[in-house]
Amino acid sequence: MSDFYLEKETAVAIGKFDGVHIGHRRLLDEILLQKDRGLAACVFTFDPAPAVFFGQSDGKELTTREEKRLLFERMGIDILVEFPLNGETASIEPQRFAEEVLAERMNTCFLAAGTDLSFGAGGRGDAALLEALSPALGFQVKTIEKVCVDGQAVSSSRIRSQVEKGDMALVEQLLGMPYPIMGRVEHGKRIGRTIGFPTINLLPPADKLLPPNGVYLSEVKCRGRRYQAVSNVGCKPTVSSDRRMGVETYLYGFEGDLYGEDAEVYLKEFQRPEQKFDSLEELGRQLALDIEAGRPAEQSGGK
Repeated sequence: MSDFYLEKETAVAIGKFDGVHIGHRRLLDEILLQKDRGLAACVFTFDPAPAVFFGQSDGKELTTREEKRLLFERMGIDILVEFPLNGETASIEPQRFAEEVLAERMNTCFLAAGTDLSFGAGGRGDAALLEALSPALGFQVKTIEKVCVDGQAVSSSRIRSQVEKGDMALVEQLLGMPYPIMGRVEHGKRIGRTIGFPTINLLPPADKLLPPNGVYLSEVKCRGRRYQAVSNVGCKPTVSSDRRMGVETYLYGFEGDLYGEDAEVYLKEFQRPEQKFDSLEELGRQLALDIEAGRPAEQSGGK
């Protein structure tokens, strides 16, 4: 078991938090409110996620570890515990987990739990158990009901299915923000520059869930500014035989060099599938159409 101890009294939200969606944010809002009582806002999650550890998932995530860390930091979370899940820790009895990890090591005073929470050996621990144990363990438990949109509960699995369909508008509604792809701008083949459309390239890790290959309206955040953009998700079959998935993005109104910079691409709306063109000239003509179609109104000359 990972050996750690938090000296400061904490308000804890426990869960997987893949996507950090609007349901998760209800939990997080509860612990952030406890900062007024002097408690540190703490997120407790498992690494890897239980579904991955037990072979129930392909490991594809809505938000990578690095993306989650950044989102939590921006929200004002003080402490993130990425609890190692292995054969030993997965077999801890739920009551022992609550006593030794949550009460003793986490110094928990307040805990927000979803109704679908499960932890401990066999996933037998739940919010009801924590509520029953809380008087003896010295912390308050608040159980949060599922958030619903269109009559259905918001969940990471529901959002994953919509990402796989390319319904980015619904994904944005369920996440509370457009779908993020964050990373460092990589050197590409610079083909876009040679045909008059300079772009930036992100190469997401293999565990990042990507929507269907194609062209998307998007936004980019970089150097503290936001840019309207158009992005291609895929492997650029016209110019490369490499099957490595990437996100290539044209930024409206940007001039300069972003190589090596951290950038965030937010996918907003699917436009068309990725295509293989017969020539760079044909690719260039289609890029011009894509860029014109997605051009912000204030830059389109009133068209």
